[in-house]
Amino acid sequence: MTTSFAVAKEPLLPIIPASFNGLKSASNSLLLCKRPQLFLSSAAPAAAATIRAVSTPVKTDAPVEKKRSKVEIIKEHSDFIRYPLNEELLTDAPNINESATQLIKFHGSYQQYNRDERGVKSYSFMLRTKNPCGKVSNKLYLAMDDLADQFGIGTLRLTTRQTFQLHGVLKKDLKTVMSTIIKCMGSTLGACGDLNRNVLAPAAPLNQKDYLFAQKTAENIAALLTPQSGFYYDMWVDGEMVMSAEPPEVVNARNDNSHGTNFPDSPEPIYGTQFLPRKFKVAVTVPADNSVDLFTNDVGVVVVSDADGEPQGFNIYVGGGMGRTHRLESTFPRLAEPLGYVPKEDILHAVKAIVVTQREHGRRDDRKYSRMKYLISSWGIEKFRSVVEEYYGKKFGPCHELPEWEFKSYLGWHEQGDGGLFCGLHVDSGRVQGIMKMTLREVIEKYNLNVRITPNQNIILCDIRRAWKRHITMALAQGGLLQPRYVDPLNVTAMACPALPLCPLAIAEAERGIPDILKRVRAVFEKVGLKYNESVCIRITGCPNGCARPYMAELGLVGDGPNSYQIWLGGTPNQTTLAAVFKEKVKIHDLEKVLEPLFYHWKRKRLSRESLGDFTNRLGKEKLLELVDKWDGIPQGPARYNLKFFADKETYEAVEGLAKLQDKSAHQLAMEIICNYVASHQNADVHFGEHRIHFVSQDCE
Repeated sequence: MTTSFAVAKEPLLPIIPASFNGLKSASNSLLLCKRPQLFLSSAAPAAAATIRAVSTPVKTDAPVEKKRSKVEIIKEHSDFIRYPLNEELLTDAPNINESATQLIKFHGSYQQYNRDERGVKSYSFMLRTKNPCGKVSNKLYLAMDDLADQFGIGTLRLTTRQTFQLHGVLKKDLKTVMSTIIKCMGSTLGACGDLNRNVLAPAAPLNQKDYLFAQKTAENIAALLTPQSGFYYDMWVDGEMVMSAEPPEVVNARNDNSHGTNFPDSPEPIYGTQFLPRKFKVAVTVPADNSVDLFTNDVGVVVVSDADGEPQGFNIYVGGGMGRTHRLESTFPRLAEPLGYVPKEDILHAVKAIVVTQREHGRRDDRKYSRMKYLISSWGIEKFRSVVEEYYGKKFGPCHELPEWEFKSYLGWHEQGDGGLFCGLHVDSGRVQGIMKMTLREVIEKYNLNVRITPNQNIILCDIRRAWKRHITMALAQGGLLQPRYVDPLNVTAMACPALPLCPLAIAEAERGIPDILKRVRAVFEKVGLKYNESVCIRITGCPNGCARPYMAELGLVGDGPNSYQIWLGGTPNQTTLAAVFKEKVKIHDLEKVLEPLFYHWKRKRLSRESLGDFTNRLGKEKLLELVDKWDGIPQGPARYNLKFFADKETYEAVEGLAKLQDKSAHQLAMEIICNYVASHQNADVHFGEHRIHFVSQDCE
């Protein structure tokens, strides 16, 4: 630190660690992890000593303007996200300038170019729709399918936030594509940019009170936080508003300014001119259903029902987020933690209060630290709760106890509960293309089906009559859309972001690389003796921003250079535990050197039904590194025999009872007893009844 006699500066504050990092279980017990403080205290610093001539009058210091990022200045001068985008779209250039590039994100688009091509950049635009709960009408699906062929690259991408991405749209075609989506009752407004993104909810069209209420709540939150100033419609449909009527509770919550949440004279009563510091993500679900990766969101909302199944209120969780920066430990992924409980009639007011807290107090000087997770990590949950309660006007109640979470894919055929059926279809990395795309189009069009997109990049066909089931199943199979029992279990839970060649942030392959990586993982499974029906959750991203949520995976690969990945371990199948970095700069061709020892020891040293994530967390990084570093290939032992350990039922039941006390199977305990016995008689003659056997010292594994 340098000292100046001319200007008194605020001293740097000490780093104070405080952050929520995970869940030990489905209860409210917390696992705390230390993180550096990123927000300055509001306390006034002590005045620095100054030297002045006696005759010189003291000058009053002018107020110091807070430092703001470049994007904040662009937003301020944009006339509510219009200028200079409106002018840039009229030029003959294939691209738009930097300011317009930032603004078009709010409209649901990113400017990209093909990084595989050398020379002059071939610019295009990616469009992302906004579909609360993943709901897509028949009309909108068919329109998106047509647009992909006419103006895109011939494919549709299903995203991890239940939306479509349409790649390869040229600048000259943007207005045609956007207006078509809008007129088919779709939208891209707010799918990107510094505002609330698509609101997640379980995609299953189940006719159950809690699921229906969760989906309605997700749609209401999405409506509440939709921009109101009209910039989107001005740009793409010449100001023609194409909107459906909003529920009165949404209008009331948006207009309520009884606790100072609104900008009274602004066309954006919640967002104002500056919108939010960064993107904001919300998910709504029901107890036990973690198909939405609840804890990775800025706000997670869980329906709480009474004994009769009637929704009564919501548990609210805050502070989740995946993005980080390589080699910058002050950035990190984080899980949402419990904020409190609200009655059902207050949910919109509570969510609005959380948004306003982030709007007013989130950092706007450095976008790396602008997500709400950093505000909560710096403040701590108690201070955050107290500030939110000022905007909410009430106290939060304690969160209700919930059952264990589980990941639900909703693949295959299921009853909707209203007499109809739905069918969940696996789509590798969410890429709908080729014969699969043609088949989906034919089925959806022929049977007039609505669809839903899942947070795991899959698609659900809804409202299917029983008489159609056999014909639809056959048609789908011919298009490569198989029932889940015919899909490799590794593929079922795997996810990847698009990455190269179009994403400007990617530094390694993800979607294009994951098919080969999954095949190599399957080969290692077979080599070490893992069964086909065993699986691990694998997620791959081309950069550390975490779009495919790799930090929740049992095995996460995060690009950290060309053909190079960080390896993250420790996520769990139900998506409630944060993974940790295990190795860095692992070259793609060296993956087996890490995976083979991990899978080998997992198979042989795991507890009963212990997942890979739980196994790696139990052993710890140091022990796992030791196993990997000392790995010299699968030990070559004598031929194995399938011996029958138990000659009678009584002996088996006795051993099984002892095994359960140690969380093992009877077979595991019997093997352990034999191994221990052999180890104590190494190189010795041992008699079993009339049989004399000579044991030679060997590794019993």
